[in-house]
Amino acid sequence: MQHLPLTGIRVLEFGGYISAPYASSMLCALGADVIKIEKTEAGEDFRRGVDNRSPYFIQYNAGKRSFAVDLKSPEGLEIVKALLPRTDVVLENMRPGKLAALGLGEEECRGKRPDIVFASASGFGDGGALRSRPAYDTIGQAFGGLYTVLGEAGRPALTGSCLADLITGVTAVTGVLAALVGRAATGSGQRVETSLMEAVSTLTIDAMTQYFDNGHDDPYNGSRHPQAQNFCLKTAAGSDIALHLSSSQKFWLALLEAMDRADLTDDPRFTTYNLRMKHYAELVEIVEAEFGTKTSVEWEKRLTEADVPFAPVLTMSEFIEHPQTQWLDLVEPEREGLSLLRPPWRFDGTRPARTGRAPRVGEHTRELASEVYDQEQVDALLDSGVLFAHT
Repeated sequence: MQHLPLTGIRVLEFGGYISAPYASSMLCALGADVIKIEKTEAGEDFRRGVDNRSPYFIQYNAGKRSFAVDLKSPEGLEIVKALLPRTDVVLENMRPGKLAALGLGEEECRGKRPDIVFASASGFGDGGALRSRPAYDTIGQAFGGLYTVLGEAGRPALTGSCLADLITGVTAVTGVLAALVGRAATGSGQRVETSLMEAVSTLTIDAMTQYFDNGHDDPYNGSRHPQAQNFCLKTAAGSDIALHLSSSQKFWLALLEAMDRADLTDDPRFTTYNLRMKHYAELVEIVEAEFGTKTSVEWEKRLTEADVPFAPVLTMSEFIEHPQTQWLDLVEPEREGLSLLRPPWRFDGTRPARTGRAPRVGEHTRELASEVYDQEQVDALLDSGVLFAHT
């Protein structure tokens, strides 16, 4: 059996929607015992009123355990604090200061377990003029420049997915793993902080580098199309193909071979990489016209034979069904009408599976409460509504 690297690590997640739940779902897939702290009865908002049947809740919470508790009550706060000595990581994505206001800030958690890793994912960080602003994915993408970089010149546009939330989750995971490595070396826990605004910078670093280099926002909104020499092209059959030539003279000549356009080899606009960047807009028109003359099947054959870096532009269903995706074993077999995406790592050649199902609200409340309280105390808290357990 594969050894999951986070086996024995316990995470308390105070999270909602995507960034923290996605982060803890990856920790869970790596073997961590993730306890999701939720509101009584209704649970986390992403359940959307259908408990553990919401596909979005399932995708980000499968395999976790649910502990439903009223954190606004002194008794609820105390039982969560009683779980902290058994906890390695606290992970939250509330507004800055909210968890501390409830009595579960870093100092309180560290008082219960000195080597705890306390990780926060906020909108803008724990300071500055925007500290208390509400922030969802769209806000992170807009502030971080993604709508400018990914849109057409002069026409910023919404993107098709929650890129800011997801990259914040990945960034939070990276920080937690680094802090756990540091704790193993020093015996001390750390506070890990990231935000939508910081995390998006990992996606726009190339565009920012172009700005630092040029000293101004270029006509392509800081996109890297001229620099990357990339194209998204409609073929005769209506399918799209993407190319990425980079600065390689080899791949430029290979594309000319695939297009039967040897005449462009000596065209003074395109003989060098720097010239092709300068005349990128003209090059786009030429390549688009060529690709409109043949089907995607013909182009894929030609590009493969010429060794041009290319890819079909896939939909989600095409990606899932693609033979390479199947070989990578990236998608969990469908269970109860939904497939789960496995984490993007393999260990000794094997990708961790996401075998657990999404919990009902409070499904594990009783068993977790029984770790720290006797049955009489647990029953009293359940009867009073401080705790909620799914029956």
